[in-house]
Amino acid sequence: VLLLCRHTVRHSLSQLCAVMVKHETPDRWPALLELLNESTKSSNAQDRQVGLLLLNKVMESNPEPFKPHYNQLLQLFSSVLQDHSNPSALYYCILTLTSITAYTGTEEMVSIAQMRSLVPSLIVALKHLIKADQDQASEAMEVLNELMESEVSIIVPHVADIVHFCLEVRSKRPNSIILSIIPLGLSCIAFLIKLKSKTVLKQKLLNPILQTIFPVLTASPPPGEQDPEDEEDDSGDGTDDENPKHTAAQIIDTMALHMPPEKLFHHLLPLTQACLTSENPYQKKGGLMCLAVLAEGCADHIRTKMLSSVLQTVCQSLSDSNQVVRSAALFALGQFSEYLQPEVSKYCAELMPLLLGYLSSLNDTKVGHVTKAFYALENFMENLGADIEPYLPTLMDTMLSALNNTDNLKIKELAVSAIGAIANAAKELLVPYFPPVIESLKGFLTTTTEEMRSLQTQSLDTLSVLARTIGKDVFSPLAAECVGLGLNLTDTIDDPDLRRCTYSLYSAVSTVSPDCLIPHLTPITTIMLLALKSNEGITVKHDRFSVENAYIDEKEDACDALGEIAFNTGYYRYLLLSPLLHDPSNQCCWVSFPALLKLLDVVLPCFLETVRKETERQVVMGVLETMNGVIKSCKGEAFQNPTRLKDVSHVIRDVLKKKVREETEGRTLNVELILSVLSGFRPSTTPCFRSLQEKESLWWRLLFLQTASPPSSTTCFPSSWPKRWALQLTFNF
Repeated sequence: VLLLCRHTVRHSLSQLCAVMVKHETPDRWPALLELLNESTKSSNAQDRQVGLLLLNKVMESNPEPFKPHYNQLLQLFSSVLQDHSNPSALYYCILTLTSITAYTGTEEMVSIAQMRSLVPSLIVALKHLIKADQDQASEAMEVLNELMESEVSIIVPHVADIVHFCLEVRSKRPNSIILSIIPLGLSCIAFLIKLKSKTVLKQKLLNPILQTIFPVLTASPPPGEQDPEDEEDDSGDGTDDENPKHTAAQIIDTMALHMPPEKLFHHLLPLTQACLTSENPYQKKGGLMCLAVLAEGCADHIRTKMLSSVLQTVCQSLSDSNQVVRSAALFALGQFSEYLQPEVSKYCAELMPLLLGYLSSLNDTKVGHVTKAFYALENFMENLGADIEPYLPTLMDTMLSALNNTDNLKIKELAVSAIGAIANAAKELLVPYFPPVIESLKGFLTTTTEEMRSLQTQSLDTLSVLARTIGKDVFSPLAAECVGLGLNLTDTIDDPDLRRCTYSLYSAVSTVSPDCLIPHLTPITTIMLLALKSNEGITVKHDRFSVENAYIDEKEDACDALGEIAFNTGYYRYLLLSPLLHDPSNQCCWVSFPALLKLLDVVLPCFLETVRKETERQVVMGVLETMNGVIKSCKGEAFQNPTRLKDVSHVIRDVLKKKVREETEGRTLNVELILSVLSGFRPSTTPCFRSLQEKESLWWRLLFLQTASPPSSTTCFPSSWPKRWALQLTFNF
């Protein structure tokens, strides 16, 4: 029946078989295996297409039971990928290949050698599929990312071929290729650079990549149109994840994070300078975008060698007659203010007048442009400290005017966020402006309409900042009312972002008036614990968990808030995790000492495994920082397990020797972690570790002498760092 009916019916029947495979394994359904074997090897092209469609659906549904047949399937795929005259067969073959790549290298062992041999044929097949059906090709190209993520060694011998293929996709004439394929090819290059930057450099692929992506970054839109990020809509949000310019900028950002700055700038600066001196506004925009995305990964290089010149370029661009250029300059300034501190704050006298000039015309400017102005202003102001005082009257007059005189909710939201940034810098200097600010915030927080949700979330964030910065005497009289506002919102509105912000508010209130929280601890901690236990937002695909960002953020903020509330109110019985957050000499912590040890036995191995296996730079740095905090707080208790010290020491060694999957540019966090580890078992605080400490002392000295080679261009240590850190480590002994 499957072979004789129409395509839509075949598709439905294949999906039905896929559902059945979830409940009836292939070895107990020999007729299915027989049909798959006959149809996929048929001499009739139509029969092969149907067989591959069925194979794709059942493999996507439940790939595990087919593990014994994976090597046979790879042999089948090798022949199908040569059949360029049957695009549908190619499409279903590549989708099926994608579904089994996650199992490469497992015990059942999809042969890495077999998979590697398929890559050249796979690239050729994708080229033919792009010509035949670009929608199917867009979906099929995901196989490259899946191969890199699952087993990067498969693609290492073919890095140059993959890069050239992706660049070839970009170089097609616009009329001959759909727009969505270009970002897919560029995203694949970005992922490859992230995983194998050294291979890209070694094979001299950096310059060809830059020569291809710069025309994307600097291209002018069609006549009468604008780039997506420059377009205006009701929300003022003009971003588009499938925008080729956005993806091109991401590639440069990834290069900055994973390549030595000297090698990158050697190829990049000539292209950037040519753009910045052009009369074409989109060329200038591309050059400014390039400078902006370099700020994070190449922060040390820019700070020490070129900060003055790039800031001068940005300041000149802020006065450009074209708004496209000015918007790009504002974005660049926001990036510099975020990543090039504290040096960039020294240019306060030059930059603040320019930013205040933008804010003086709030009602006459497009919302998207104003959003970039606020982004730059916030990042710059937060690090000014007391130097903000001369600008405070103008800033607050502008913000209060935006809160009271504009009907645009987006501008109100931006103003509320900016007040939080001002409060972080000004602290008690903001007291004269506190009453009108708090009245506006309370007005926003008593409304329950859906269109106010984003403004309410931002209002809660700013209220939390004010609680921590404005001063205890000023905020305490309002503490109880703020708690009531938060509880009312979570009782009436089901929104993870809103709940997350109420947790931060309760935590902030606990620092100034903990007594106000005590009557409400039961409902407050109940909703936080429910958030931690909730499976909402979690999906599973191929044995991998995926969680929506809003729910992850809610869980993270709930953990932070629970710890701080427990400490500030003294109610440790609400929190099992409290011993992690405070000095173990605190008597309250020892009540849960067995629970602490049990928790450490679960948490620390997870941390160590994540550092070794995680590929996301920020995740690795975050885990190291968290380990740092745990070890500092728990000291010797963190090493009660006799193997724990050795495990942590080996992970630190591997990070310093770049043996973990993620190679981070800056390693100051890791050195701080080392010092925390060693301070955790000083004899004065934990006598029981004296013998172990003496045993490990020589190991540490030898380790640092062994690794005491001059730093590479990807490290930020001075040339004397091994000796200096070795001395500090010895002192900690």
